[in-house]
Amino acid sequence: MNSSATYLPLTPGKRPRVGHIQFLNCLPIYWGLARTGSLLDLELTRDTPDRLSRMLVEGALDIGPIACMESLRHTDDLVLLPDIAVGSEGAVTSCLIVSKLPLKELDGRLVALGSTSRSSVRLARLLLEERERVQPRYVTCPPDLPSMMQDADAAVVIGDVALRAHLYQAEEMGLAVYDLGAMWKEWTGLPFVFAAWAVRKEYLAEHPGLVREVHRAFLDSRDLAMAEVDKVCEQAARWEVFDEQALRRYYTEALDFSFGPRQVAGVREFARRVAPDSGFGPELAITVLRP
Repeated sequence: MNSSATYLPLTPGKRPRVGHIQFLNCLPIYWGLARTGSLLDLELTRDTPDRLSRMLVEGALDIGPIACMESLRHTDDLVLLPDIAVGSEGAVTSCLIVSKLPLKELDGRLVALGSTSRSSVRLARLLLEERERVQPRYVTCPPDLPSMMQDADAAVVIGDVALRAHLYQAEEMGLAVYDLGAMWKEWTGLPFVFAAWAVRKEYLAEHPGLVREVHRAFLDSRDLAMAEVDKVCEQAARWEVFDEQALRRYYTEALDFSFGPRQVAGVREFARRVAPDSGFGPELAITVLRP
């Protein structure tokens, strides 16, 4: 399933069921699939991070992205794929707290939580409660910044909604912007992984070679996209409100698509900090597929 490989001899209806986050942050991981021919070998489902995580956990998908928080809750059922994730080594620009007030003044205030990613929401709560030492009131809302800020003093937004806030909307609304990736890095010195890629353990046991082919296809797609990043940004800018330069900075400076020892260390540190109220122990057996 790469540019030089022949197609896998898959039986109709038996293609791997694979998830695809429908945000710009995942575009490089999937951009090259059509170019390499691999897209024909996959049954691709596009949706939000939360819905795709739930589908993977429930067995409606075989392989796909999963929010960091959900991967920690389901370590018995999932194996993480190496070398591929959506994270950051600092400011990520698409996972934000936007606020009318300084963060340390949010104690007892209402914070609207976007409803599309539990990991970003849990990270935001951790940073507010443990780093900033405030206890806001929370409400979960659809991810629309103007609507979220009608009654709330701050909002947690991710993905394309956060990118719009970062680039122009927050300034237009007179809101301060706090980057979750930057806050985590300043606090812990580690990268943060917002979404990893995982395979269900029983699917891996039944189709180990196929899982490695799908994994290789993701890596090839990402590598092709980053090698041709100007072309990716040019095409994406045709149907998005973001210009090519903004997208290029996002893909080459903000996002980190790797998943190696430092990223695993970041996941473990997050697990340790959220373990007391998350239903799992601080020392999880996080399983990563061996290369």
